[in-house]
Amino acid sequence: MTGVQFGELPLLNENSGVRSCAYSPDGISFAAGLLSGDIQVYSTSNWERIRTLKGHTGWVLGIVYHPKGDQMASCSTDTTLRLWDVETGACVYVITGHTKFVSGVAYSPQGDQIASASGDGAVRLWDLDTGDCCVTLSGHISPTLCVAYSPKNSQIASGSEDRTVRLWDVEIAECIGILSGHSDRVWCVAYSPRGHQLASASEDKTIRLWDMETGACCRVLMGHGHAVFSVAYSSRSDRVASGGMDGVRLWDVETGVCLQTLTGHGDTVYSVNYSPKGDQIASGSGDKTVRLWDVSSGPLRVDSKGYSHGVFSVKCSPKGDQIVSGGMDTTVQLWDAQTGVCLKVLRGHTTTVSSVTYSSQGDQIASSSRDNTVRLWNVESGDCRHVLRGHSGYVQDVAFSPQGDQVASVSCDQSARLWDVTTGECCATLNGHTGNVNSVAYSPDGRQIATGSGDRTIRLWTVENGELHQTLRGHENYVRSVVYSPQGSQLASSGGDMTVRLWDVEDGECRFILVGHRDCVWCVTYSQKGNLLASGSHDKTVRLWDTVSGECRAAIQNFQDIIRAVDWNTTSDGVYLVTGGDDGSVLKWQVVEEEGLCRVRLQWSATNGTLTMTGASIEDVRGLTQTNKQLLKQRGAVGEPEHLFREISKKVMTMASVVFKLKQRSDKVVQDPSPNDISPSEQPSPQVEETNIDWVSIF
Repeated sequence: MTGVQFGELPLLNENSGVRSCAYSPDGISFAAGLLSGDIQVYSTSNWERIRTLKGHTGWVLGIVYHPKGDQMASCSTDTTLRLWDVETGACVYVITGHTKFVSGVAYSPQGDQIASASGDGAVRLWDLDTGDCCVTLSGHISPTLCVAYSPKNSQIASGSEDRTVRLWDVEIAECIGILSGHSDRVWCVAYSPRGHQLASASEDKTIRLWDMETGACCRVLMGHGHAVFSVAYSSRSDRVASGGMDGVRLWDVETGVCLQTLTGHGDTVYSVNYSPKGDQIASGSGDKTVRLWDVSSGPLRVDSKGYSHGVFSVKCSPKGDQIVSGGMDTTVQLWDAQTGVCLKVLRGHTTTVSSVTYSSQGDQIASSSRDNTVRLWNVESGDCRHVLRGHSGYVQDVAFSPQGDQVASVSCDQSARLWDVTTGECCATLNGHTGNVNSVAYSPDGRQIATGSGDRTIRLWTVENGELHQTLRGHENYVRSVVYSPQGSQLASSGGDMTVRLWDVEDGECRFILVGHRDCVWCVTYSQKGNLLASGSHDKTVRLWDTVSGECRAAIQNFQDIIRAVDWNTTSDGVYLVTGGDDGSVLKWQVVEEEGLCRVRLQWSATNGTLTMTGASIEDVRGLTQTNKQLLKQRGAVGEPEHLFREISKKVMTMASVVFKLKQRSDKVVQDPSPNDISPSEQPSPQVEETNIDWVSIF
């Protein structure tokens, strides 16, 4: 049974919360380090306790088995390390030297050394024959919380309260790399069994996967709602498990998708470990239990409904007649803005499409992807004109210059690149950020670009010479989105600190901090007039802000999932907003300003997934408009009533009912609560309007 708990180890001590645990290399035994200072060892054949190792006088923060399995090392808040004989349970060595708690311990692949991390900021290497310290590695400016040996070379990694991961060459005893990107302390580091990748878990609620050849961050795993304390790779390096204050999660390494959330612990999970065969996971918690999970049979389900078709980016064409979207299904899709009918599906990217955008003329589309490339597409033919290669990490965002002769891209490799649209050649590389670069935007005159990064800064660059013009600081967490106002005098940014900020481009001052969202704000975009700003958030809401007063004018709540993309669609018919989210839906909203109010109503909904209606007749179904029929025919419905299957007819009738209800609800306008308190029970503000969604989008 996949992801099902099959066992629980009771720990025989009233103060026996679990702080660390480990499987032996052969999988025969399992050890748990307790807050009491004891270490309990179990046989995995029947999960009976073999013995209890006593000696530490403080919490056991780390346990690791020797590569041969005959010895075990532990570390503790009592500032010592201990080496134990696995067969007898005897303590072989007590290693002293650190001046503060010892937070992590790791054996070298050959088993002749151990490395330790400590609250004194140092990483120490110890000779196992003598028990002496042979090397002290200094560089972290805060307590060092974790350490790991690479399985294939003489490299170790350490994580610290200083928010960095450092890579060290053991032979020369020097730091050879600093991995920056986390916005809070790094609690755990773990190499993949193949040694090609490193995972780091942080207080900032994320796990980062790093490419060990380039040092670039290749994936950021987001989903935990609180600090992540532990991370471990499966034996095949294709999955990672993570544990934190909100439980255990399993992730697909290739896609970064959360496969499953394992619930059951009643307190923080401090340690997770895969069994050597990869068929079990053990998790140790402050709730005084170790829980055992079977992850052996069958593919794991995706934890978030529809997430495999999540929409990460939407943009409207300059004329407003089309919408382009991209997301988890690796495709770029073009939609008719009036009807919601899918016009084209562009294929070429090999993994998630992170961003899409139109050229100013509307004849080209640029898309960026986690396959490290940017693609330029011809809108009319759907052909891919260029594949832009050069980034060594995920390409997070892409933007066309206003003139349409250049595109800018930003990446997890901490750089921005400018590309010639005609030749596909890279004409400039902009370096300076110390974290993932997540967003890029051109100023309306094309002379400047803005980049937002995981290092919490926004950088303004001069396009002509590639020089840094200004750095904007103020966000307290990573910056996820940046965009210029249509007039170019203002810049909006959003990020992990749950705020939207409005900046004066000329002097770099922050004019407004817009507060109301309750989680990361993924995207921001200005209306054509520049008087409204839309923001989409991890809290499953979209908010509309007045850019002059900073007030929240409207909120759309109760989306089915996270909103990662918003854009304005302005036509002769009116002003519209398009949203895209992790549930795979693209929705179009009409926005009407009248008598000081901002009213929002749903116009249509489309889905990035596929609803098969092959063979179903819609000719005599009541309640369907011509647009509804177009959408159904696109999915295989026909107009002839003969030879119908009962189940298909039932599906069509259900759809007709949903369309009718959708139309009813799209005509409703409900006032929104104050942006400072979005509880529906509170008295509504007369200046804020809201449209609630409590249906499942099936188009």
